[in-house]
Amino acid sequence: MQNLLRYDGLRVLVCGCYSGMGEATAKILRSLGAEVVAADVRKPSFDCSAYLETDLRDPKAIEQMVAAAAKGGRIDRLFYCAGLPGTRPAVDVMGVNFIGLRHTVERCVPHLPRGGAIASISSAAGMAYLMMQDKVGALLATNGPAEAREWVEKHQKEPWFEPYSFSKMCTILWTFRRGATLTPATGIRLNCISPGPTDTPMMPDFVAATSQAFMDAYPKPIGRNSTAEEQGWVMAFLNSPAASYVSGENVYTDGGSANGMLTGAIAPPALPAR
Repeated sequence: MQNLLRYDGLRVLVCGCYSGMGEATAKILRSLGAEVVAADVRKPSFDCSAYLETDLRDPKAIEQMVAAAAKGGRIDRLFYCAGLPGTRPAVDVMGVNFIGLRHTVERCVPHLPRGGAIASISSAAGMAYLMMQDKVGALLATNGPAEAREWVEKHQKEPWFEPYSFSKMCTILWTFRRGATLTPATGIRLNCISPGPTDTPMMPDFVAATSQAFMDAYPKPIGRNSTAEEQGWVMAFLNSPAASYVSGENVYTDGGSANGMLTGAIAPPALPAR
């Protein structure tokens, strides 16, 4: 029987793979036979076929990165794993977590074959996207990185705006909307995952942005934080032939906490005061 999780003969672009979930995803892809092109601000420690130093806050840098990746050969799959925590400036957080994601995807689409696939990392922190759909939709309606950045600069002081969670709401809702148009037009699938607390180098930033008590109280039905590798395997699945009928989806990879809270089966932790 054919192993549909294999990536033999496929060339993949992994953005944000220096550490954490991106690094884990890239290593898993290599073990599955993929040729990995790595893009990040710092060179990863694992072997890859090419490394493209890229600041994903910068639209021009993204365009140069995609052009260089495409020049080296076909891009069969795109993995966007880059992210900044809410402790960073709001424009930078939004710039990497959503604006850079959207720009990277749109620039890569012409270089992906029919049957290609794209996966990104959102977060369970974005689960309130439906309650914020009007505000999220306003940002999604912007045309290009410059207009999106202007929107963020205008609204970043609003009391409802928290850059990390808002960026993840944008990722989820955009994946739903763009997946519904991208796949019929191109045959390219688009999905994202929404992890819960995961042990990565970014965890201290989440503690600083909330509190240790909040992170300790965050529901963990499986009884622990996830590992970066557990998230990486789901990313690998989504862009593999094994997920050939999955598109426009957000997969909660949080052990069941988000859906438990959304349905009232699990009590949410008390949010710290801003």
